[in-house]
Amino acid sequence: MIQVAEIPGRTLLLEGKERLYFGGTAYLGLPSHLTFQDLLIHNIRRWGTAYGSSRNANVQLKAYGEGEQYLSQLARTEAAVTVSSGMLAGKLAIDTLTASSNRFFHFPGHHPAIHAVGSEPFYREGDLHPALLNDEQEDITLLTDAVPSFQVQPVGLDDIGKISPAKRITLVIDESHSLGILGENGGGIMGGLHLPNVYRKIQVASLGKAYALSGGMIASDREFIEKIQEADCFVSGAGMNPAFVQTLFDARPLFLGQRTKLMENLAYLGGLISGFDDLDFNTSYPVIYPHKETIHESLLQKDIVITHFKYPSSAKVLNRIVISAHHTHSDLERLAQSLGS
Repeated sequence: MIQVAEIPGRTLLLEGKERLYFGGTAYLGLPSHLTFQDLLIHNIRRWGTAYGSSRNANVQLKAYGEGEQYLSQLARTEAAVTVSSGMLAGKLAIDTLTASSNRFFHFPGHHPAIHAVGSEPFYREGDLHPALLNDEQEDITLLTDAVPSFQVQPVGLDDIGKISPAKRITLVIDESHSLGILGENGGGIMGGLHLPNVYRKIQVASLGKAYALSGGMIASDREFIEKIQEADCFVSGAGMNPAFVQTLFDARPLFLGQRTKLMENLAYLGGLISGFDDLDFNTSYPVIYPHKETIHESLLQKDIVITHFKYPSSAKVLNRIVISAHHTHSDLERLAQSLGS
């Protein structure tokens, strides 16, 4: 266990020594970005440190309208709503769907935030679950991460086309680790999906990863978002910090600029580690999964810290190397040299 006294950025201070940091989820390098901090501080002065009122109260804050309109445009949906965390976003979406879905099915590696009680695996012994192929008319909901745990490629969804036409399909995609990175302008993979037999698509995500703002989002068609806004959990709870939602809107150009830097870093690193066969890496996604279980120890000896912990939905211990927009070419060269030695 490593304890630090300030937010890690490119580096962290450990035992009085500066180490390179390739962990966390700050894909766009924003938590320690001074311009981003200035935007947020400005909005805290305008909107305060918190607003503990129901979103459905008679006093409405314009910050939510601007930020949520931006998110719906980004996700390419009719509407979007913010909540206080990504976990709540997932749970609220699942709770709302439970009333209308006959059955849930999950793809491998889906996050606990979008797990439904009684959900069944989409695949059984390598084939589609038999219940997806029968002629029983029912509403079903499919649950998946945009990029499943321990993977570096977006989830393959072509098999959805094989589902029986008797099923009305809702697809829920957790984009917590793809929002801000994948898709058009970083809007995630959902907006680019063409699945003619899917009735409804729902995007949920944490905003605390690439966008470095504590909160969560749900994006879908207007009818579904209105159902979310009528849910007891939404009405009776306080919303996402309005200063954070306003910053989502105000930081749009910064998000795009940092995404460009991230993609440049990934392309550069790809050239440095091309041919390394003991790790999983994709130059469009800012994560490396090394195959060596003790890699975190050997990298620490070379003054490089990565993410290492027991992941709740896997028997494997997670070793995760995260590339960020704030890393320099020199940082990436040190990482590549350390991985290759």
